[in-house]
Amino acid sequence: MSDQRFSGTDRYVATEDLTTAVNAAVTLGRPILIKGEPGTGKTQLAEEIARGLERPLLQWHVKSTTKAQQGLYEYDAVARLRDSQLGDERVHDISNYIVKGPLWEAFDQDVQPVLLIDEIDKADIEFPNDLLRELDRMEFYVYETHETIVAKYRPIIVITSNNEKELPDAFLRRCFFHYIRFPDKDTMVDIVDVHYPGLKKELLSEALNAFYELREVPGLKKKPSTSELLDWLKLLLAEDVPPEALSSDNRHKTLPPMHGALLKNEQDVHLFERLIFLNQRNSRQ
Repeated sequence: MSDQRFSGTDRYVATEDLTTAVNAAVTLGRPILIKGEPGTGKTQLAEEIARGLERPLLQWHVKSTTKAQQGLYEYDAVARLRDSQLGDERVHDISNYIVKGPLWEAFDQDVQPVLLIDEIDKADIEFPNDLLRELDRMEFYVYETHETIVAKYRPIIVITSNNEKELPDAFLRRCFFHYIRFPDKDTMVDIVDVHYPGLKKELLSEALNAFYELREVPGLKKKPSTSELLDWLKLLLAEDVPPEALSSDNRHKTLPPMHGALLKNEQDVHLFERLIFLNQRNSRQ
């Protein structure tokens, strides 16, 4: 168990409830299941826990085709067959064809590592259940070599989900859960300051007003995220956009400058254009 406590890093603003959740999961020795809007820093959290606690980081990015077995190991029978046809001496040792997965790599670390299982909800519904035993017991059996792999240290496991599908109850019972709420303006100011220290207050104030106002537009298909706000600010700085271009008067007359950093599909652009048209028509009446 780690005797250190996570408190965020110089490049990751972690709220008090998030650091409490991380440290609680570490104390309990349970995976921490992180949910939240895309772009709220779920994946980066694992990287920053590893950085903050000075631990190695192993990453397992889950896809729709990912199977739980791949996290443990895979047996490369095709390579062994090819080597046998070529007369390679390696074929006599089956361990030469065992490819370690990220869970095995984490179990092998000489210090407590951080293991990220990213976007677990992308995989088949049985995927989380297939990992229950290994995550509970911190061991698994390799049938090809007849050996049991036991974790040297229980990893700090960070599991992220975008809520694409419900996770099984049996899996949820074994996790410590935390939902990353979208940052309020005060927290967002701290986040922006990490990336753009010294940003003029007037520009930041107008940009944040425009950003949060846009997020509140009814019917928006995809709300802009923190990472998109940071991209937008980078463009505003690069183009030297004045604060007055983002003022309330201009926001109701035209799309925000560089709006492609914030609005990521044509439906939302058209929605915003219609609202501007209605505002202009109402102002003339």
